[in-house]
Amino acid sequence: MSHNTFGHLFRITTWGESHGPAIGCVVDGCPPGIPLTEAEIQAYLDKRKPGQSRFTTQRQEPDQVRILSGVFTDESSGEQVTTGTPIALQIENVDARSKDYGDIKDKFRPGHADYTYLVKYGLRDWRGSGRASARETASRVAGGAVARKVVPGMRVRGALVQMGPHKIDRANWDWAEVDNNPFFSPDAKAAERWATFLDEVRKAGSSTGAVIEIVADGVPAGLGAPIYGKLDQDIASALMSINAVKGVEIGAGFAAAALSGEENADEMRMRPDGAPEFLSNNAGGILGGISTGQPVVARFAVKPTSSILAPRRTIDRDGHDTEVSTKGRHDPCVGIRAVPIGEAMMAIVLADHYLRHRGQTGKG
Repeated sequence: MSHNTFGHLFRITTWGESHGPAIGCVVDGCPPGIPLTEAEIQAYLDKRKPGQSRFTTQRQEPDQVRILSGVFTDESSGEQVTTGTPIALQIENVDARSKDYGDIKDKFRPGHADYTYLVKYGLRDWRGSGRASARETASRVAGGAVARKVVPGMRVRGALVQMGPHKIDRANWDWAEVDNNPFFSPDAKAAERWATFLDEVRKAGSSTGAVIEIVADGVPAGLGAPIYGKLDQDIASALMSINAVKGVEIGAGFAAAALSGEENADEMRMRPDGAPEFLSNNAGGILGGISTGQPVVARFAVKPTSSILAPRRTIDRDGHDTEVSTKGRHDPCVGIRAVPIGEAMMAIVLADHYLRHRGQTGKG
């Protein structure tokens, strides 16, 4: 299978399958001299790993990362730092249960990639879906942990802002609350409602979708390039590459279609310190494909999980009409664990564009 690499100057290549011995990624293009430890990467993997609450899959994976290459101890500081060579990261799979998929290995789950993988490659790994599994995204989170360290002063944060039809109240937004509930919700009251809602969905043998918002602060102005190297273009590509994502918007996004020109325009004034100030951020921190210095804001929509217990009509690989019901351990809302994945992909794009900008202009 091709197309497992993302990025230009800062690149990640992920490898491995859901039920193979391990998964991982190779980070290429990371500058030398950046302090990096396994513990720093692990902190982000711990946010994504399964089995942390009753609202996610109960597969028990510690997602313990190992750095296999690309780091060395700096004798002057005593710190472990990047060397500028490829950084290989490995995460072992320790709790795969392939037998859970035995009953559906010849059936196509509606809404899943079972059918399209078979059509394209002539075979498919039915053990947890192989490369089509969201298990692959742990590798991206590991690579994103490295990317976060490339752009000085940058902070990337994500939050779940809608589950099913239930949205947060933005008046209650509190970033500190995101780490206090199992949904990464910035609204404590919304998290309480979601708990009841998702319990009902799970008991019905079904699933639900979600919307995640990613905000990057401290992004310098000037990242991105005109026409085919737009920053928002690459962010959209990165977020769309995440499993189950069916829509991406930047800034006001689709809501901008309902605004007037006056409402949508991010007016500007000059601050006393001589720096420009934007009075709003409908553009999501990007104009003409180039960052403005404002927070970069993107949202993406995740469809309901395709692996559900409720029976659905389908066909099998022999062309017979049948029904399928997926047993085993699955997320009733994959959008929950998509929050750290979205953060990682945003960080990877911004690190890549930071290095591209520095390479073209010498600034950075």
